[in-house]
Amino acid sequence: MKLNFPEIIKKTIPVGKYIGSIEQPFREKFLIRKQTYQLNREAINQFKRFANKCVIVAFSAEWCKDCATNIPVLALISEATGLEVRIFGGLEKGPLSPEGEWRIPPSPPEVETFHVDKIPLIILFDEKGKEMGRIIENPRKESTLEEELLKIISEGNSRRR
Repeated sequence: MKLNFPEIIKKTIPVGKYIGSIEQPFREKFLIRKQTYQLNREAINQFKRFANKCVIVAFSAEWCKDCATNIPVLALISEATGLEVRIFGGLEKGPLSPEGEWRIPPSPPEVETFHVDKIPLIILFDEKGKEMGRIIENPRKESTLEEELLKIISEGNSRRR
């Protein structure tokens, strides 16, 4: 899927602003994770070379445990590298039905456009708006979020050569 970045900007908020907008008691979990997580400095230093060439769009909900684990790390990565991270927040589970996983609204209709099944859904786009890869819920067991994102970027750049 190709990203319509101006449209996404209108419909999302920056990751830091998203965390600040979360209601208590959920915000505290996001903030504790952000304050206690230690980024992999080697991965971040490598990531800086690519940060201005990609954008992350993530889907999140304040009640989601995996979101409280990974969205704060995206905020730290953004702060450390300058990477733009945009969030579709406020996702809400719908009633069990064959029509869909999410209640729209309040969940944004983009949950259908991007085929969101589980959250957080973290999608990495290149500077042209082409999807490079996704992380669903959590990075692989052997990777940190920053390492997994760096791997997606590295693989995407090596395919373009």
